[in-house]
Amino acid sequence: MFSRERLRGYAVASAAGMFMALVNAFGMNDAPLLKRLIYWVPLMVAGAVIGNAAGAMVARQPKIGESRLAIWAAVTTIVTIPATLLVWAVTGFMFRGGVQLAALPYYVGAVLPVSAAMSAIMMLVNAPGAATHAPAAGAAPRPVPFARRLPAKIMGGAIWAVSAEDHYLRIHTSKGADMVLMRLADAMAELDGLEGAQVHRSWWVARDGVAEVKRDGARVTLVLKDGAEAPVSRPNVKPLREAGWF
Repeated sequence: MFSRERLRGYAVASAAGMFMALVNAFGMNDAPLLKRLIYWVPLMVAGAVIGNAAGAMVARQPKIGESRLAIWAAVTTIVTIPATLLVWAVTGFMFRGGVQLAALPYYVGAVLPVSAAMSAIMMLVNAPGAATHAPAAGAAPRPVPFARRLPAKIMGGAIWAVSAEDHYLRIHTSKGADMVLMRLADAMAELDGLEGAQVHRSWWVARDGVAEVKRDGARVTLVLKDGAEAPVSRPNVKPLREAGWF
């Protein structure tokens, strides 16, 4: 059974394949749209399958895993090799009446930028949320700018979570909850100084605000001390587990 992360990746790859077909990428000898779709969509999905395998290989290499740029470069390189052979063979049979060995170097140059772009897109689509950090043990606490934005009725309360609702943010604290007009990304920039993480596209949660962790199959939910429930998106499950949240 495919995970949501993989299904999302295949959907992105299919959309990219449709786009390549619609813009008649690389000329394709002005082939009919249907033929271009039959060519591009399966190739891009196959590239995503290869990319998943490459990502799993790279994830097992700690030195590579320390840098997202290194991960991107490694995945791009690994994907390009089999993808080039696949594109060379499929293109030869669909458009050139057979494979031509002399054309292989051309396909390396054509596949490499596509692999690089798709690897970057997939990393962005499946990237975990950003984290905020408390001062190191023994270091003096530093002020949290966001705390000055709390409405009067919850001012001074411990900040447990911030959730986005339309153009507003609901702030969950030890003194209750209230709302402010602000973007989540801007709030997170002012929350550094508290140990927390963006666990979902619409939720930032402080580590100290978690009372319980609920699991339902692959789905993980953080139950806050005020009873509110923050969903954890799939790309964030592993990083939070490795950080000792649950």
